[in-house]
Amino acid sequence: MNTRLRIARRITLLTVVAALCAMGAYAAGWAVRGDSLPWEDASHPVAQDGRSPATPDGPRGDRGDDPAPTDQPAPDPGDEAEQPGQPADEDEPDPTDEPDQADRSPADEPEAEETEDPGPPPAGPALLSPGDKGPEVRELQARLKQIDWFSGEVTDNYGPVTTEAVRGFQAKRGFAVTGEVDQRTLDRLHEMTREPTKAELTNQPTTGNGGNTAGPLDPRCTTGRVLCVDKSSRTLRWVVDGDVRLRLDVRFGSAETPTREGEFTVQRKSRDHVSSIYHTPMPYAMFFSGGQAVHYSPDFAANGYNGASHGCANIRDRDGIAWLYDQVVVGDKVIVYWS
Repeated sequence: MNTRLRIARRITLLTVVAALCAMGAYAAGWAVRGDSLPWEDASHPVAQDGRSPATPDGPRGDRGDDPAPTDQPAPDPGDEAEQPGQPADEDEPDPTDEPDQADRSPADEPEAEETEDPGPPPAGPALLSPGDKGPEVRELQARLKQIDWFSGEVTDNYGPVTTEAVRGFQAKRGFAVTGEVDQRTLDRLHEMTREPTKAELTNQPTTGNGGNTAGPLDPRCTTGRVLCVDKSSRTLRWVVDGDVRLRLDVRFGSAETPTREGEFTVQRKSRDHVSSIYHTPMPYAMFFSGGQAVHYSPDFAANGYNGASHGCANIRDRDGIAWLYDQVVVGDKVIVYWS
């Protein structure tokens, strides 16, 4: 009986010890429910003696869910003060910093010294200069006019207009700009131009400016001062004692308003005339038969022979008729004929 009682007590004691061990293991598992034990966490600060450091609330017994403390405080969203170790403005480097030689850009390298431009060669002795007069000056102006450096009528006088024309010509070609003509300037001008014609030297429009081929002169056109108008070739020639000074294209009236034929004289002139019937401009009008006149026609200039006059002899070359107007005087002959 006593033996059975002793055995029962031992079994009861073992059961109690086993229960206590199981409860201790459960408590330990609950305490370390993370992935690693506190002493296995590399981020967990451990004292050199192997114990967890103390916290403000006392010794740290477990990690819990709080993040590990850091050495830097969290930034204030409203704080714009510069951070330690950073410049106030990243676009403005410290002016005291000198870049290393390896870090220098081409822009940092000192510029090479520029060689001074020697400029154009000096001018030679003047062959023609301001104040000169004579046929050489007239030819100079005519040549400059051929390449649009001189405007206006050519003369024998080397004045301010000629000086400026020469200066412009010299500057364009890189010569010394003096306004005086030296041998180099004259040679270059001759290379670019031709020998001026008599018409160019005397400020006359070049004979043959018109596009039509003139027919034979009427015998009545060979003496005196004559406006010789050829209906066959549609040309007007200004003839002085048989010498043709100018030729221009002409447009005539239609079949309903034909240009009269015969021998006439210039009865009157009107430089800025406007038609009293059609209210159209008739510049440089030279009337020879009633209301019919030789005059400039903007319509003829614009449309050519796709049209007709109301009986006048239309001219389309404005410069030519302007020059002719200044040559003709009242009383000069006008011959309108078929060649």
